[in-house]
Amino acid sequence: MELAVTEYIGLVAGTLTTGAYLPQVWRTWRSKTVDDISLAMYWSMTLGVGLWLVYGIAIRAAAVVIANAVCLVLVASMLRMRIRYGRRAREDAARGQLPPLQ
Repeated sequence: MELAVTEYIGLVAGTLTTGAYLPQVWRTWRSKTVDDISLAMYWSMTLGVGLWLVYGIAIRAAAVVIANAVCLVLVASMLRMRIRYGRRAREDAARGQLPPLQ
């Protein structure tokens, strides 16, 4: 199967834009810190990338499907970590504000 130049461009573009999320996912996973990560942004990105994936499937564009499938995993992982670690941080802070037991 021979790919057109435009498919190669799409695959390279998808690899670069999807790969851009890897450092953030890795850092967040290792540090378990989400203080400066926007919950609204990751909800929006997850929904948007999911819709791009559906669009790519509908038009049968391999580059769009592959890039957005991988990207969806990454942004959904960030969303999950943002919710999970953010909740944990709030709970820890609340515990710290309670008076010590005697």
